Order: sequence, then structure tokens, then C-alpha cells
Amino acid sequence: MSEESSSRKGRPTPSRKEAEAARKKAMKKPLTRREQALRQREARAKARRQQQEALRSGDDAHLPPRDRGPVRALVRDVVDRRVNVSEYLLPILLVVVLVNLLNASVFQQPQLDAFVLLIWLALIILTIFDELRMIRLVKRTVVERFGPEKRRGNTGYAVLRSTQLRRFRLPKPQIARGAPLRDRY
Repeated sequence: MSEESSSRKGRPTPSRKEAEAARKKAMKKPLTRREQALRQREARAKARRQQQEALRSGDDAHLPPRDRGPVRALVRDVVDRRVNVSEYLLPILLVVVLVNLLNASVFQQPQLDAFVLLIWLALIILTIFDELRMIRLVKRTVVERFGPEKRRGNTGYAVLRSTQLRRFRLPKPQIARGAPLRDRY
């Protein structure tokens, strides 16, 4: 009795006539190009909504192909759990450029120009070293969890993700900074 009740579908079986009518309706082509275009547009909009929701929630089934799979989830978590210098590179360089423009037009101090150039170079060198450390960490972690055959193509993905400010990353970070990696991969 318990097997029967658990296998019930919760609705009556449609009659043959109803089932055939539903099948024919689903198979029927639109009558005009306008109707066909409307259906395609609605399908694309639905897929886009699902994809956007998946980027916010991390649902692997509806993510874009670039972000899908356990290897990419691991790479995202490795990048998201650390503080990356490169995510602050663009805002800091923007401030450096503004200071440089102000100095050129208002202050006109050559020492400030030298100091701004020194900060600029130090920040770029620091970013390069941090990215190289992160790439080594990503490669080592992927090889440990998935083997060497899954290593290809993940470094570019990690570098691009690390250059975005954490709050603007998509898919949204699923791990806190400094948290240990999960075993869900």
C-alpha cells in the first residue's frame, strides 16, 4: 500500500483524446512569422531570466557554459576566498590618474609626479605577483581535487574573476573570505 501511494502522480490520467489534442497543439507550427518570432523571443527571455537568476544564486543547471561545472565552482571559490590586489587595481589607478591630472593643472609639483608614478608602478608590480600566486594556487587546487587533465582553461577564468570587485562578480561569491574550501565539488 505504501509503494502505491508514493508512486501516484497526484492527478488523473488524461483521456486518449485529451492527450492527442495536447500533443498536436504542442507540435503545431505557428501560423505566421510574427507568432513564431514572438514565441522565440519569449523563450529567449525566459532563458535569460533563468540565467540571471542562476548567476545570482549559483544554480549550476542554468549558468552560462563558461561558468558551469564543478571545476569552475572550485576556481570561483579559490578566487573568492582570498583578498586579491587586482580587484582594487582599477579604483586605485583611477585615483592615481585624478591626482596626476590635478597635479598637472593645479599643484604643478614635480615631486608629486614622481610619487604618483612610484605608486602606479608599485601597484602594478604587486598585482602581477599576487596574480601569479593566485594562478599557482588555482592550478594546484584543481590538480589536487580533479587531476591534471582538468587544469586547462582555468587560469584565465580565475584572473578575470579576480580583477572584478567582489560585490560585482557574477556568479555571486558562495564562500566567505578566508573560509575553508568546501567538499561539494
